[in-house]
Amino acid sequence: MLLAFGLGMSAKVAFGAIHGFIPIALFTLNAVRGIRPILLKTGRVLKLNPAMMVRSILFPAAVPEIFIGLRVGFSLTLIGTVLGEMFAAQHGLGYLLMNAIGLYNIDMIMSMTFLLVVFASCVNGALLAIDRRLHIRV
Repeated sequence: MLLAFGLGMSAKVAFGAIHGFIPIALFTLNAVRGIRPILLKTGRVLKLNPAMMVRSILFPAAVPEIFIGLRVGFSLTLIGTVLGEMFAAQHGLGYLLMNAIGLYNIDMIMSMTFLLVVFASCVNGALLAIDRRLHIRV
């Protein structure tokens, strides 16, 4: 990864994206595969073209599961980005955390860990609230 992207921002973005893409893709595939056959038959009876089938049946039925994938993907992307910063960056939260670990600066380690936990909890809480609203509508 470092050979392809170097030590800059592009390496951190690529590292995070690789960690987040796989769960989102897997949840999306599972969501489309798990659509009830009666919905697809209804679309065929109504003679919907493929674009209309996706827009009016497949996408609304798959959105809750896709959103779960986005929640999991966000968590893994955050972990991947911080790991990328820890080992291949000159600045950032991961870099500061590794420096604090190297200097045995417990206050900095705890404050950086607390900052990461608070950020991840806030974003996950917001995504969970949206996810609950999506599951109520289904």
